Amino acid sequence: MSDGLRNDMREARRASGMTWADFSRASGFGVAYLRNVENGNRRVTSSVVAAYDRVLETGGAFAAALADVAPTDVPWNQAGATLAVLTNLVDGRRVDRRSFLTAGVALSASASNWVTAIRRTLLDPRAAPMDGPSLLAGLEGRLDHLRRVDDELGSGEVYRAARSDLSLAVTAIKTGRYTGDHLARLYAIAAEAARQVAWAAFDQGRFGIAQGYFDASLRASAECGDLIAGAYTLSFAAIQCYSTPGLANRAVSLLEVARVQVKGTSTPRMEAMLAARTARALSKAGAKEEAKHQLHLSRAALDKGRREDDPNCLYWVDYGEIEMIAGSSALELGDPAEALRRFEAGMKASYPGDEEFPRSHAIYLARAAEAHLALHDLDAAVAAGRHAAVCLGSVDSARSASQLRGLREKLAPHTAHAAVRDFLEAG
Repeated sequence: MSDGLRNDMREARRASGMTWADFSRASGFGVAYLRNVENGNRRVTSSVVAAYDRVLETGGAFAAALADVAPTDVPWNQAGATLAVLTNLVDGRRVDRRSFLTAGVALSASASNWVTAIRRTLLDPRAAPMDGPSLLAGLEGRLDHLRRVDDELGSGEVYRAARSDLSLAVTAIKTGRYTGDHLARLYAIAAEAARQVAWAAFDQGRFGIAQGYFDASLRASAECGDLIAGAYTLSFAAIQCYSTPGLANRAVSLLEVARVQVKGTSTPRMEAMLAARTARALSKAGAKEEAKHQLHLSRAALDKGRREDDPNCLYWVDYGEIEMIAGSSALELGDPAEALRRFEAGMKASYPGDEEFPRSHAIYLARAAEAHLALHDLDAAVAAGRHAAVCLGSVDSARSASQLRGLREKLAPHTAHAAVRDFLEAG
C-alpha cells in the first residue's frame, strides 16, 4: 500500500500545479522532508497524509488509503447509499472529485468496500425469472447489444446510451414497484450499465468520470450479490490502473480481489479472462515469469471448454484474444520477437479483429508495428500501422487513437525511409 500511496500523493501534488515552495508553505512541512516521504526515505505518517488531503482538497482520500478504508463521501454501509450514488450520477450532479483524485486510492478503496458489502447481501439476481417484466428483459438486451457497439464503433455512443439505460434502471428502482428477485435483477442491470459508462469514459480519456462509475458499478453489484458482475467490473478498473504509470501493482491487487471472490463460483472462461489481465498488469510491473505463469493458467482454463453458464459478457474471451494479450505483454517486457510470435498465434486462432473488434485490433496492430520497429523491419512496421489506421477509420476511441499516435512518434526518426515518410504524411 505505501509505495502506491506515495505515487498517488506525488501525482496529486504535481497535478495541482503548485510549486514545491507553495506546497511546503501550505502543508507546514519542509520541502526536503516531503521529498523524502514521496521518495520512500521517510515513513508516510498520518500527519503528512492529512496535510496532503487538506492542501489538495482530496476529501480524506489519502488518510483513508493509509488506514486502508474508503473515503466517506457516501459511506457504503449507509442505508440507501447505492441508490443515492446512482441517482447523483444519472441526474448529472457533480461527483465529489476530491475522493476520486487518483485511480489507485479510489479504486482500491472501492474494491475493499465491495468485498465487505457483498457479504451482507440478501438479494440474488440469478434467482430472478428471466421471463419477468419486459422492461428488465429489454434493458438486459440493450446492454448486451451495447457491448458489441463498443467493439465495432467505439465508446462515444456507448457512453451516452449506457448512461440512458442506467437512468432507466435507477428510475425503475425508485418506483418501488420492483421487489425481491426483480429488484436484484434491476441492480444487476445498473451494475453493468455503470460499468459500460465507466469503460467508455476511460476509453475516451475521461479518467475521473470513469472512476466514479466503476465505484457505482461495484456498489450496485454488491447490492444484489452479483459476484460475477463485480469481478468483471474490477477487471476493467484494473485496466485503468495498469494504464496509469506506477499503478500496475494496484491493478494486480484489484484482479486478485476479483479472483478470490469468484473462486468456486466462476466458469473457466472467467478464470481465463482474469488470469490474462493479471498477466498484462504483471508485464507492466516488469514481472516476466509471473506474467508467463498467468498466461499459462489462462490458456489452461480455456482448454476446459465452454460452459452453459458462461456469462454473456465473456463472448470475447477466446484463444485469439489471450494470444493478443500475450503479445502485448511480451512487447512490454522487451521481447519484440516473442510479441510477434504471439500476435501471429492470435491471428491463426481466427481472431476476428477487422470485422468484430476493430477498436481493440487497432491497438494490437499498433503494438505489432512497434515490435517490427524494434526489430528494425520498417516495411513491416508501416504495413501494420496502415492496417491499424484502417481499423480506426470508423471507430471513436481516444485510447486506440493514442496508441497509433505513439507509433507515429516512434516512426518519426525514420523518415529517410520512403514507406515511413509516406505513412506519416498520410496523417
